[in-house]
Amino acid sequence: MLYALRLAGLIGLFLTYVPPHLLSKWFLGRSGWPPRFLKHAGLIAGVRPKIEGEPLRPHTLVIANHTSWLDILILGGWAGAAFVSKAELEKTPLLGWIADQNRTLYIDRAARRDSHGQVRRITEALDHHQPLTIFPEGTTGSGRQLLPFRSTLMEAVAPAPPTVVVRPVTVDYGEFADVVGWHSGERGIANFKRVLGHRGSIPVTVRLLEPLPPSDDRKSLARNARQSIAAALSSLHAPTSL
Repeated sequence: MLYALRLAGLIGLFLTYVPPHLLSKWFLGRSGWPPRFLKHAGLIAGVRPKIEGEPLRPHTLVIANHTSWLDILILGGWAGAAFVSKAELEKTPLLGWIADQNRTLYIDRAARRDSHGQVRRITEALDHHQPLTIFPEGTTGSGRQLLPFRSTLMEAVAPAPPTVVVRPVTVDYGEFADVVGWHSGERGIANFKRVLGHRGSIPVTVRLLEPLPPSDDRKSLARNARQSIAAALSSLHAPTSL
């Protein structure tokens, strides 16, 4: 029942926000509706974020852990971030269009020969005022452990352009990691139903950590980011069950 109510709320939110968003784009050439949509979608889904740290400034590359599809709603809605995503999302009906509205940058991880082109596109995206988020684990997880960080995309900030800062960020669900964690092998629809069907709210702490020191070594950046995130992520040390 709760799942159905929240799903109806998300559909209603979408239908309500699309017309003013499109009108803003047509008449003003820009729209502030995508982050509002993500924020209010997160509230409907039950998340109640607490933000710690200095707000993200323009031209920031965010390196974050990845536990759930809720991460997108939280970082996009409360921190104003855009995202680097897998290329498959672009072709997904409806979800691809929604992602487009928030300036999602699509990367084909299988196209290894185009790694230089991918790095160039990230560098260009960082010219925009909106912070850009990468999830170097490459997939979601249980929230109880950090997967290895892939460093390929960090080539764009090794070294970083003069105006760009690199900040690690934790999305910490604490004891609720077991509720929202989307681990390998779980079907997306099963996770979606479990999260929306969870009774009560889901507290989450977003820690906007200190910028990483400049480096021309992408592997060193990945290692430093992972260490910072691991040290600030409480769910890694929490009990394995609720």
